[in-house]
Amino acid sequence: MASWVLSECGLKPLPQVWNQPRTAVCSSYPSKVRIFGSNQSSADLRLDSTKIGGGLFRERRWGLNVSAPVRVAAVEEEEERVNGVNGGGDGEEEVGFDPGAPPPFKLADVKAAIPKHCWVRDPWRSMSYVVRDVAVVFGLAAAAVYVNKWFVWPLYWAAQGTMFWALFVLGHDCGHGSFSNNPKLNSVVGHLLHSSILVPYHGWRISHRTHHQNHGHVENDESWHPVSLFSFRCNASLFFIFLMHLKFFRLFEGDKFLCLQLSEKIYKKLDSMTRILRFTVPFPMLAYPFYLWNRSPGKTGSHFDPKSDLFVPNERKDVTTSTVCWTAMAGLLVGLSFVMGPVQVLKLYGIPYWVFVMWLDLVTYLHHHGHEDKLPWYRGKEWSYLRGGLTTLDRDYGLINNIHHDIGTHVVHHLFPQIPHYHLVEATEAAKPVFGNYYREPKKSGPLPFHLLGSFIKSLKKDHYVSDNGDVVYYQTDPSFGGFPPSN
Repeated sequence: MASWVLSECGLKPLPQVWNQPRTAVCSSYPSKVRIFGSNQSSADLRLDSTKIGGGLFRERRWGLNVSAPVRVAAVEEEEERVNGVNGGGDGEEEVGFDPGAPPPFKLADVKAAIPKHCWVRDPWRSMSYVVRDVAVVFGLAAAAVYVNKWFVWPLYWAAQGTMFWALFVLGHDCGHGSFSNNPKLNSVVGHLLHSSILVPYHGWRISHRTHHQNHGHVENDESWHPVSLFSFRCNASLFFIFLMHLKFFRLFEGDKFLCLQLSEKIYKKLDSMTRILRFTVPFPMLAYPFYLWNRSPGKTGSHFDPKSDLFVPNERKDVTTSTVCWTAMAGLLVGLSFVMGPVQVLKLYGIPYWVFVMWLDLVTYLHHHGHEDKLPWYRGKEWSYLRGGLTTLDRDYGLINNIHHDIGTHVVHHLFPQIPHYHLVEATEAAKPVFGNYYREPKKSGPLPFHLLGSFIKSLKKDHYVSDNGDVVYYQTDPSFGGFPPSN
């Protein structure tokens, strides 16, 4: 059985050409259906066959083409525009730095500043991190069982949950192809690491690719994307959507999901529990498993279902393989509960798993939210791969930086996910002179990053939705929720 699972996990290399990401369709009702946030209705939409089939990806190749940006070619060719494009329409000169203005540099300029050796993937070095982390995981479990004192278990849960998070980051690198140049090795190691912590490797890898291809886009981003005012009104809960009962509606047209715009009057009738679950600690930090099953508000599909609209037909075999591996791990845990007892499995695995989930949700949220200054989100022609990537944030996690493989060094990673994690710090230092004001230096952390909890809580209180109008938008505060004053 084990050999079959391993062979299935690594049998087929990752596809070399990626399709355009699939996104949900949101519309006002009963007006015409608007497609992907464009100004065209469904009746007006005409598909250009020359733009379908991944043609953009054949023009420019980035390493293994794993999580390669959709619009890199277009971004590198766009004309430089002065900072301050979002200022007054009369051409008045902007005073100060405008983070929403197009940068005066191109993606190629950033790439040229990064030393060539930072792009080199060393599979032996990557595997050494896997061996280290797996050894620590088993060592912590053995030590906790051996000591078996009440005061040891909370320390074990915190440490082991952090190590589960470290394993996830290594599997994440496999999904990007930054682990090695060998797609089969990436697939085998990625399945072993992610399945062990109940993550469907290919299902997550594909949706995460969509996140990188659309970072900073209001509608098309996949991970912790903002909701517009009408989406906020009909989907105030991140993962307990079913609590809303009939307070929002779904309309299906073929395989597309239409979110019907709700008035402010209906939004005000939403129960307080729904809002609390989305914007009150710790509930948003427990969202990840629910996201795997149901995705984010306003989007449909499951990471486990090969027929989900997250995937195209040629990805279904990969998704099925990952779902089988996930099921095998779940079955192993059930079997261990009969052998060791469910309480022991809960102590050794269950609680650390939820600590890992909290790490994942906290880190991924803070990479795109919670800065002292408001950061822009884009729509339409204002969005580009470069501008979207520049809205991400680096974070300092103190001693945890080394444990979770410098995932806090996130800006360069988002622009160039092919760079191995052990080169991210050096690559970032080299790119900073090019970034200029578009790079936001992270606040220095103590040994443990407790300060980030304050940033997380503050953001949940203030960052509720973005405007339905405009192609460069910023988070706004719902003044009726929690008694917080509206933001500017």
